[in-house]
Amino acid sequence: MGSILLRLDRYLLLLIATVALAALLPARGAATGWVEHLVVVAVALLFFLYGARLAPDAIWRGLAHWRLQALIFASTYLLFPILGVVVTLLLRGHLPRDVLTGLLFLCLLPSTVQSSIAFTSIARGNVPGALCAASLSNVLGVVLTPTLVSQLLPAASGGFSLSALEDIATQILLPFVLGQAARPWIGAWLLWHPLPTSIVDRGSVLVVVYAAFSAGMVAGIWHQLSLGSLAAVLAIDLAMLALVLLATTLTSRTLGFSTEDEIAIVFCGSKKSMAGGIPMAAILFPGHAVGLIVLPLMLFHQAQLFVCATLARRYAGRDDPIPRACRPAVRPTLGDPA
Repeated sequence: MGSILLRLDRYLLLLIATVALAALLPARGAATGWVEHLVVVAVALLFFLYGARLAPDAIWRGLAHWRLQALIFASTYLLFPILGVVVTLLLRGHLPRDVLTGLLFLCLLPSTVQSSIAFTSIARGNVPGALCAASLSNVLGVVLTPTLVSQLLPAASGGFSLSALEDIATQILLPFVLGQAARPWIGAWLLWHPLPTSIVDRGSVLVVVYAAFSAGMVAGIWHQLSLGSLAAVLAIDLAMLALVLLATTLTSRTLGFSTEDEIAIVFCGSKKSMAGGIPMAAILFPGHAVGLIVLPLMLFHQAQLFVCATLARRYAGRDDPIPRACRPAVRPTLGDPA
């Protein structure tokens, strides 16, 4: 048994331990506010460090890589919505209406930001490209997601969340700009000492996992469905995630993208944002239905973290035919996670 545990990925064990902690000791009352603040700080610190380590020319290279950006956008706002429509049509009458609405709503959301960037970094992928793609996805999602909801889900009430745009500005863009401003003083030190960024990479994901599972435990959302229905929703989430991961991987390789670009496409193109999705759901749908509507999203969020943690470690362990001293400039501007 001990040898089996040793072979398990240590980061996955940390994720499992975090879930167990949230199940046994979820944040309640005043502690919920502290956890929410911790999430904000962790995300802001993550992007401050990326800003401090990322050379401006690498940012422009990420924006200029239009093929990569277009493929991630197509996965997020074309492939996923089509998949969601097909799934809900096939399952109509087999699951509660609000759950089916939640499955389609999940497919209309933007990509995550912090975990997409963190996993791309862990996997030694194109972080500047992932940063641009994930941030652009969330900025566009403030308008695109409510628009798609209004067209595909008649239960939607219309409108979109300006607070989501404010969160992107204050938690992501502002820390990143401050990091860029601080780069002349601390950028070189961070490049030579990647451990702080590595800790924040992994730590920010763990904090989000704890916050998400705590919220679910306190709300009692896990008891609103039978175990059979809950298992069915999880299986559907896993199937959709697997299909998108397969599609993005095969398409990246067919179109001749580099491994670093493939990593960014796979991780950014397969994610869905729970942090942005739950506030949007509270605005777009009737209050009594929100609990079940966000359930598929909460399960998908946990599934994507576990699956992508495994993929990231597999990518990170690949043989690199390019010597470290000869790698392209995009990579050294960020450094490798320890």
